[in-house]
Amino acid sequence: MTELIIAAVAIVVATIVFRSMKSKDSPDCIELSDKPFPEEWRKILQSGWPLYNKLPDDLRHQLEQLTLVFLDRIDFRGVDGLTITDEIRVMTSAQACILLLNQGTFFTNKLRSAVIHPKAYSATSHDTIAGETTEKKIAVQGQSWENGLVVLSWDNTRTGAANAKDGRNLVIHEFAHQLDQSDGLTDGAPVLGSREQYKRWQRVCSRVFSDLQDKVDRGQKTVIDDYGATNPAEFFSVATETFFEKPYQLNKKRPELYDLLREYYRVDPLTWR
Repeated sequence: MTELIIAAVAIVVATIVFRSMKSKDSPDCIELSDKPFPEEWRKILQSGWPLYNKLPDDLRHQLEQLTLVFLDRIDFRGVDGLTITDEIRVMTSAQACILLLNQGTFFTNKLRSAVIHPKAYSATSHDTIAGETTEKKIAVQGQSWENGLVVLSWDNTRTGAANAKDGRNLVIHEFAHQLDQSDGLTDGAPVLGSREQYKRWQRVCSRVFSDLQDKVDRGQKTVIDDYGATNPAEFFSVATETFFEKPYQLNKKRPELYDLLREYYRVDPLTWR
């Protein structure tokens, strides 16, 4: 079974290697200005998101500027009676933008809106077994769609930010999916710069993903949350959460994956205090 999983991941990534390195929906290049960041917004982040306080001064300033771009481009819509406040907009935007530090790019131009539920909500799941598809309602905290729509639970957005050491951050997770989906595929491999990078990505991720599945099957404790064993797309998003929130543990247990993500995200959370 494990060999089949590795082969499947390899096939998916090999396909990526031979497609266009830059699709029409690749992330937009941006130049950050030096606009003032409202002090009341800064206080929201200082009190509600410990990871913000750990950032070096230059990255914190960059994050604030990215947050302003995000707020200017993305429309927030509350549902189920939720009123969108500055706290919701700023906390969500800043957490998403931590993925963009030092990148010089934004999310794809498909990303236009974020729908916010007050808490976990009901969604339809489709399962196909032996050629038959069944539907069932499940409770979910968030979703990311290839058309650029992101849906989030505000309750889980807030609690995910408040605990910055558990490797679980809903906003980081869903917007990592947006990076993955920027080439039109949800396959666990974002847009990379070269064939060699794709080959290395496939080599490292397939090995760690397979090992994670094996440990989960055996009931063993893992530094990456069990949900990352679901499929390569979830593996990338969960590994990203782990990279930003549990860098010491990830670097100790899977240094090859930590190095891969450090090079991709162009930041090193190990150095943040």
